[in-house]
Amino acid sequence: MYTIVVADDEEELRRAIIRKIDWEAIGFQVVGEAENGIEALELVGEREPDLLLTDIRMPFISGLELARQVREVRPSTQIAFLSGYDDFSYAQEAIRYNIISYMLKPISMEELTENLRQIKEKLDILFTEFAERQKAQVTVSEFLLPLLMDSFQTDSSGKREERLREQAVACRLLGPESSNIRYVVMSFSLWDQAGRNLTEYNHLHAISSILKKYTKSTEFFLEDKITAVLAATPAAFDKYLHIISDEVIQSIGRILGLRCCIGAGRITPALTGLSEAYRDSVNALHYAEQSDGSGIRYISDEEPFSGVDMDEAMKAAAGIEAHIRTGSREELEAELRKVFSDLREEGSREGANFLMVELFSGICRVLYSVSPEPASSLLRLDPYMQQMMFLDGSLLEAEEHFVSFCMGARDAIEEQKARSSMDICERALDYIEKNYAKADLSLMSVSTKVGASPNYLSSLIKKRTGRSFVDYLTARRMEEARSLLLGTGMKIREVSEACGYSDQHYFSYCFKKFEGVSPNMLRQQAEGNA
Repeated sequence: MYTIVVADDEEELRRAIIRKIDWEAIGFQVVGEAENGIEALELVGEREPDLLLTDIRMPFISGLELARQVREVRPSTQIAFLSGYDDFSYAQEAIRYNIISYMLKPISMEELTENLRQIKEKLDILFTEFAERQKAQVTVSEFLLPLLMDSFQTDSSGKREERLREQAVACRLLGPESSNIRYVVMSFSLWDQAGRNLTEYNHLHAISSILKKYTKSTEFFLEDKITAVLAATPAAFDKYLHIISDEVIQSIGRILGLRCCIGAGRITPALTGLSEAYRDSVNALHYAEQSDGSGIRYISDEEPFSGVDMDEAMKAAAGIEAHIRTGSREELEAELRKVFSDLREEGSREGANFLMVELFSGICRVLYSVSPEPASSLLRLDPYMQQMMFLDGSLLEAEEHFVSFCMGARDAIEEQKARSSMDICERALDYIEKNYAKADLSLMSVSTKVGASPNYLSSLIKKRTGRSFVDYLTARRMEEARSLLLGTGMKIREVSEACGYSDQHYFSYCFKKFEGVSPNMLRQQAEGNA
């Protein structure tokens, strides 16, 4: 059942539409009616209808202007115009604003009902296509590329890996029984004799044609290199990986006359490990590019595994950093205690040191991103930093200093964010105070002025004043209007313009709705009381 708001300034026609059409039978439920553009806009914001049926000529706000503002307030609401003006320029402009139908008056209830049935069919298609798009099967490339570029995940339950394996089976990267599959990420670059990187998208096919002879692979052109994800059993990698590398290097040299460098990451058993494997392959490629001649470099040769699970430490650091950014003190401390508990079980002081260094750099990044004076925030944390970075005591002692450091960082970041949001809100309210008399003042213009997104500014104003931007602006204008009406001899039209309303009738309508009496009646009451 779709929801609909009906807006028309002709009350008799509006009521007839609502009363005579069997809405339920055609799949709609009327959730509101409006006699002018202002009421229609308010109802769209409050009731969030699927469809707005409106006349194109409306008091205070025209149908096209209403459509524009509806798109800003609720862009998912579709609009059907009902108009007595057979003007194609209206229809052309209306296409820009989610207009799903354009009907001409006079129109019988039977014709309107049939049009509404057609609109319902269009809505069905829109809803179905949107839902089906969510279920659409992704390609192997679409599935793998985000995993290569993935930020660190903190899901230690293994459920994410399970979901990824299900998706890998769905996109036919894996078979249902592929429990013994491993992954290797390899990066390739092609160079000429002058030392210029000539790697192009066109080279994808050449490399792919060789890889696919030996194993399942998916290739991407990323910046100035080609990266491939290879999936095979451990035995297949042992047998073919060096052969693949040699054939690619020899074929690129013999056929294309170019030097090929290859970097290979560590073999990983998990799809969640592809991002780390990708970084390893890029680092290995840099080693290969700096060596003499063509060749392949394995990251395991250049950077032997030290015993510290760096990937897990970096994931743990990313999880803690996320809590420092947005979590509560309780959530942050719980995450820290859990990480150190795991480290104590492993007896890994190396892992703790690596974690602290990684997190320290992350906290510096956050401080620099939220604070205009990050150095002052870091100075506040200096005692903890010294204790943490030069501590030679037990892991338990390191934990306490580390927890204190992270708590201090969180408090400094939270304090700075609060000051920053308060500053943005105060600047916005000050700008409104100085410019409320401008008829074109809007949330968009204010947000641009203070350098914040409209959504963020709207939430700040709501939190600060308890009112939405529109309600706050209207209240300020009405406050000024009341003062001018009672304290000056200005004409109503003059008061209207001084408060940001170019239409005197629109001003009077808003004033009566806000104050409960019209501007003239307010003055008469004041004179009577005097």
